[in-house]
Amino acid sequence: MTLLHHRVEGPAHAPALLLGPSLGTSLSVWDRQATTLAHDYRVVRWDLPGHGGSPADALPAEPTVADLAERVIALADALGIETFAYAGVSLGGAVGAWLAAHHPHRVSALALLCTSARFGPPEAWHERADAVRARGVGPLADSAPDRWFAPGFAAGHAETVAALVADHRAVNPAAYAACCELIARLDLRDELARITAPTLVIGGRDDAATPPAHARALADGIPDAHLVEIARAGHLACVEQPRAVLAALRAHLAADPSEPHPARDQAPDSSGAFSRAEAMAVRRAVLGDAHVDRAIAHTTAFTARFQDFITRYAWGEIWTSDALDRRTRSCVTLTALVAGGHDEELAMHVRAALRNGLSPEEIGAVLLQTAVYCGVPAANSAFKVADRVLAEERPGAPTPPPAPPAGAETKSFGDDEETP
Repeated sequence: MTLLHHRVEGPAHAPALLLGPSLGTSLSVWDRQATTLAHDYRVVRWDLPGHGGSPADALPAEPTVADLAERVIALADALGIETFAYAGVSLGGAVGAWLAAHHPHRVSALALLCTSARFGPPEAWHERADAVRARGVGPLADSAPDRWFAPGFAAGHAETVAALVADHRAVNPAAYAACCELIARLDLRDELARITAPTLVIGGRDDAATPPAHARALADGIPDAHLVEIARAGHLACVEQPRAVLAALRAHLAADPSEPHPARDQAPDSSGAFSRAEAMAVRRAVLGDAHVDRAIAHTTAFTARFQDFITRYAWGEIWTSDALDRRTRSCVTLTALVAGGHDEELAMHVRAALRNGLSPEEIGAVLLQTAVYCGVPAANSAFKVADRVLAEERPGAPTPPPAPPAGAETKSFGDDEETP
C-alpha cells in the first residue's frame, strides 16, 4: 500500500498526534498549530489522496471512509506508532471519528473540528464530483474562501487565503472527485456511540459548510464529549482562529490520562502524580461546562501558562483533595472572595456553591458572617452580587440581557475570568 504523504515534527519519543486535513487543503492547513504542538508531541500531518504530496491513486474505486482511515492506520504502522491522539478538520475529522469507533485501542484522544457525521444529502456530493470531472477544480478553488471563512476574513488575510486557494487549485481532479464520492457515502451517525476516546468537538459559529448544529450532533452522539463553539470562525477554524483552536486542543490533549506527557509534573498528593484529567473533571463539576469551555476558547498564548497554573494547582491539588468536602470549600472560597473584594469572581463562585449543594439560605448565612469578620461594606457588595446571581439561577428566571458591544464599560462578574 502506497503511503500517504506526510510530515513528522517533534520529539521522536513523545506521544504521537496525527492531524488530518480538510477536503481541498493540504497538511499546511495545520501550520498555525503544528509547530507549537510539536514541542510536546510527535506531530504527524498527512495529505489526502491527490492533495499536497499524496498520490492521486491512493484510494480504490468507489472508496469509503474506511478505505481512507485504513491508509492512516498504515501510515501510523509504518512510523512505528501504536497509539496516537488524533485531531482532524472536516473530512479529516470524519476519518478520526471512524478510527476511534473501529480502532479504539489505537486512538487515545480525539478532537473533531468543523466536521460532521453526515455531510448533507449525497446527491450534492455526486453533483460536485461530476462537475470536477467535467471542469476541473478551478471553479471550486475560486469560490473556496466563501465556503471556508466567515465574512470579512479573506479581505484582511489575502496572503493566507491565496496560499490555501493555491493548494486547492493544485489538487488532482480525479482524486478530489473520489473524495466527494466518499463523502456522499459517509454516514457515521449510528457509530458515534462506539467512540470511547476522550473527545473534543470544535465548531465554528460562522461555519456554512458544517454549521454548529453538526458539531452539537457529534457532541450529543459521542459519550462524554465536550463541545466548544468558536466565535468568528468559519469552516477552517484552525486557520481563522488559530489561537483559540490551539488553546482548546492543548487543554484537551493534556487531559488525556492514557499517555505520559512531559507537561505533567509531580504534585504532592497521596499518589505522587498530577492527573490533569481529574483536575479538569473537578473544574467542570464545580464551575460548569459552559464556563470551562468559554475559558479554554478564550485562552491566548499570553494567558496559557496562567490557565495551566490554575488547572495544575487549584483544581489538581486543592479542589481534588478529600481533606474538605466541596460544600465546605465553597464556604471558604466565598468568604475569601468577599474579604478580598473580588466581586467579579464572587458571582462565579456563588453559582459554583449552588452546584456544590449549598442552598440560597446557606449562601446568605455565609455572607452574613462575612459582615462580622470582613466588614459591612464588603458584605453589602457581596449581597448585591449574590442576589443578582441567585435571581438569574432561579427556575423560570428571565434570560439575562445580551452582552454590551465591544468597548462598552461594564462589569462582567467573572464570566470569563477565573479565580479558583
